[in-house]
Amino acid sequence: MKHLLRGIVLKIFYPLLMLLGAFFKDKKESLQRFVINLNNSLVKADIARLKTKRIMLLLPHCLQINDCDVRITNDIYNCKRCGRCEIKDLIQIADDNQLKMFVATGGNLARKIVKDARPEAIVAVACERDLSSGLVDTYPLPAIGIQNERPFGPCVNTRVDLQKVREAIELFGK
Repeated sequence: MKHLLRGIVLKIFYPLLMLLGAFFKDKKESLQRFVINLNNSLVKADIARLKTKRIMLLLPHCLQINDCDVRITNDIYNCKRCGRCEIKDLIQIADDNQLKMFVATGGNLARKIVKDARPEAIVAVACERDLSSGLVDTYPLPAIGIQNERPFGPCVNTRVDLQKVREAIELFGK
């Protein structure tokens, strides 16, 4: 039942909210945040049915420090692990939990990554816009969305609460 309710939220309620958001642009991000939180609650409520070890950690490229000379979008293990951004810590979390981890530069690449990797569950980090649309695109796959922090504005030197990432992974049974 929770699975069906999640489908209704993502496939019917979300588009209606985005239509509403088109008229109230200043409220759009908070509406997206509401859908992400509702999705996460529904996934958590159904978690007993969703236990898996095939979890994908999907990250936005903006978590990497902007002036880094190494690009990690093709292979996150290119990271020098200097500690200037949280990529080093996220690699460690993925390694500790034997997770597949990918960095996407946008929604189209993220969808392709999910399609090719065929995970059983996703822990995704992104901004509200990318997360909310990504949750819709990947349904019925169970996915937990974690909103990134943007102390320097959108798409540059963003951060993520590493404890929230760990907790989301643990939910799925790792």
